[in-house]
Amino acid sequence: MGRLIDEEGRRVDGRLWNELRPLRIQAGVLKNADGSAYIELGKNKIVVAVYGPKEMHPRHEALPDRAVVRCRYHMAPYSVDERKAPAPSRREIEISKVIREALEPALLLEEYPRTAIDIYMEVLQSDGGSRGAALSAASVALADAGIALRDLVAGCAAGKVEGRVVLDLNDAEDKEGEADMPVAIMPNLRRVTLFQLDGQLTYEEFQQAFNLALEGCMKIHAEQVRALKAQYTEVS
Repeated sequence: MGRLIDEEGRRVDGRLWNELRPLRIQAGVLKNADGSAYIELGKNKIVVAVYGPKEMHPRHEALPDRAVVRCRYHMAPYSVDERKAPAPSRREIEISKVIREALEPALLLEEYPRTAIDIYMEVLQSDGGSRGAALSAASVALADAGIALRDLVAGCAAGKVEGRVVLDLNDAEDKEGEADMPVAIMPNLRRVTLFQLDGQLTYEEFQQAFNLALEGCMKIHAEQVRALKAQYTEVS
């Protein structure tokens, strides 16, 4: 498909190595959910709905000392170039689990014993990096629902494309590049809640990619805060 980085260091979408794709987050987009959010990151378009805390069904699955978090990450059949089956794939099930485990450290689950918190993430259009984008939007939706949080969780990826470490891989870079490293953090608490690596990096490349992903997470965190402030400034 040709070169992914040209002689001037520009990527296929015109960005430099350390640039995030255009980002927009909006809170409170669904009136029938307890909390919701919408995110656009490049060509990614994802909507998230949160329900709860609510009574756990079936009741025998309730925990006496904390809430149960249930996540569903789903890609719409029309979200990718080649239509996908509507049924959840193994990849979607895995990402649902990864996102749940990345969000749980930020939630004060002990405040809501014997309840359930359901998070539904629907990818309307996918363009690489959708797990970080979905996770970031889910964090905003949880805050919009009024659920107690230790911190917001922001996710972003870095990786290696044609021998260069870059920030926020798009779909072409994700598929054709040499490495992809999704990371999620609680920025104020300085804690990593998600780390994955697909591919190979040298120690120096790993350090550079990890620090670059952290910078991307901080930029996304700033937009999360802006979205929540905008929502509740308008309401008040």
